[in-house]
Amino acid sequence: MKYINEEKINSLLLEAKNADSAKLNAILDKSRCLKRLTLAESASLLAVDDPRYLHKIFEAASFVKDTIYGRRVVLFAPLYISNLCVNNCLYCAFKSDNPLIRRKALTVTEISSQTEWLLKRGHKRILMVCGEAAPGGRSNIDYYLEAVKAIYAAQAGSNKIKRVNVNCAPLGVDEFKRLKASGIGTYQIFQETYHEGTYRRMHPNGPKSDPDNRIDSVDRAFSAGIDDIGIGALYGLYDYRFETLGLLSHVEHMEESFGVGPHTISVPRVEPAQGADLSFNLPHKISDEEFKKVVAVLRLSVPYTGIIMSTRESPAMRDSILSLGVSQISAESSTSPGGYTSPEKEKAGGQFSLGDHRSLDEIVCALIRHDYIPSFCAACYRMERTGESFMKLARPGTIKGKCSMNALITLKEYLDDFASGPVKTAGCAMISRYFKQLEPLEQDKLRSFFSHVADGVRDEYV
Repeated sequence: MKYINEEKINSLLLEAKNADSAKLNAILDKSRCLKRLTLAESASLLAVDDPRYLHKIFEAASFVKDTIYGRRVVLFAPLYISNLCVNNCLYCAFKSDNPLIRRKALTVTEISSQTEWLLKRGHKRILMVCGEAAPGGRSNIDYYLEAVKAIYAAQAGSNKIKRVNVNCAPLGVDEFKRLKASGIGTYQIFQETYHEGTYRRMHPNGPKSDPDNRIDSVDRAFSAGIDDIGIGALYGLYDYRFETLGLLSHVEHMEESFGVGPHTISVPRVEPAQGADLSFNLPHKISDEEFKKVVAVLRLSVPYTGIIMSTRESPAMRDSILSLGVSQISAESSTSPGGYTSPEKEKAGGQFSLGDHRSLDEIVCALIRHDYIPSFCAACYRMERTGESFMKLARPGTIKGKCSMNALITLKEYLDDFASGPVKTAGCAMISRYFKQLEPLEQDKLRSFFSHVADGVRDEYV
């Protein structure tokens, strides 16, 4: 597999077992200075099993996340537009030979209806997801562009979707250019596993069976001008330490070739999927403590990136892992095309089982309770703070002020428009508390924004 040196990774993991306390302390000191870790340093942290040092890793990860992004956590919802797929991924319910799920591709009207439902709940950011097949003999890219246009056109009162991010199959450079021109934010694609032998076993046929074409799609997206790209590994298919170093090797390639790393890194674990036997009997199951360590090590290794946690995980896991570096979470998710509005018996098949079924309001409440500012912000895309421009602010932590201000503005919008009574009370108390921590000039600026919100103005930002 391109860019992934398996011999080097295995050697680093073997050497990492010998790291002593002095070396580990030096690595953590470096990370607290917001400096990228080397593969060898990351390997040393991944080898830690001592609870005392794990605690130190967790503390450092929390410090780095708060230093760069503050206490804000961005919220979004996935919108699955199709479960038609020509691939046969052994862990996925969308696999082409699975007869147990009902297939469906949403029409433009249905996509609009799903989006309107999400808008009425308070969502402002969407991750559009689809299987690798377009309905009706059309090309994938034409279907994707239709869907993006429908999502942006949808409206509920004065509310519209601020930003559509897209998780879709690999495209060619010209297709990526068309996708960028549609106004998307981040293009997201997961390599799934960075171990080539495992990759080929898990993807026996279909276009996805070629690991190099998949990993090269990131390069093609950059070449097409998309500079915010999200990557990830699917934990449970191979050894978590190898997967993490493989992912970090991919980060190094992105930085060396394009001058920027990933805008986001996702850390999904394989969850049970109807009709996918392997998902119920994983070859390399990762424990909760190992999973927490992975999140913390990624935060320390790539301090500038956004780390995404999906509703695959339980409420308890999601709430507890926020302190270890997660900066974006999905909320009130459905992995079934049409799942937000269809009765249970009419739903098409979902991609995998969900662990967190809380409503958006309940998740906003939980964030506030744990002193995290729920954010629906998409300001960086509007201000063209993407790619290298974003990295220049994120690497030293100067993005924090903008993130915190925009989070408070979007939280005030949510509280006024959608929140239940108890959440509104708790949210207003949070806003008051953070307002008092601002400098006088920032207080004046935020007071002006809040005045506009009270007058019905929406979607202002810094």
